[in-house]
Amino acid sequence: MAPDGVMAAQIVPAVAPRSGDIIVTERRVSAFAGSDLEVVLRANDVSTLVLAGIATSGVVLSTLREAADRDYGLKVLSDCCDDSDPEVHHVLMAKVFPRQAEILTAADWPHR
Repeated sequence: MAPDGVMAAQIVPAVAPRSGDIIVTERRVSAFAGSDLEVVLRANDVSTLVLAGIATSGVVLSTLREAADRDYGLKVLSDCCDDSDPEVHHVLMAKVFPRQAEILTAADWPHR
């Protein structure tokens, strides 16, 4: 995990937050661990999460498992996730994640 202020921790301009957007800093492998994500989501009546990220076997897996334990509905954008091991990525998307999440592509997601 890159510390605050390091290039890897910077937000890419193409997806930069707009005025009024909420930013939650991820401090551990799961986006929930050590952050105020749960408080922000519950305060805004969020019940479904759409996950994307790197690495599929790290952040995405850890966040998905913890979110499922917290009873969130889950969708994973398969083409917006990546892993250094393509086989691991495939197994997670095809066999593990579908037990707790709907697997979609980015093109399919906005239509649901």
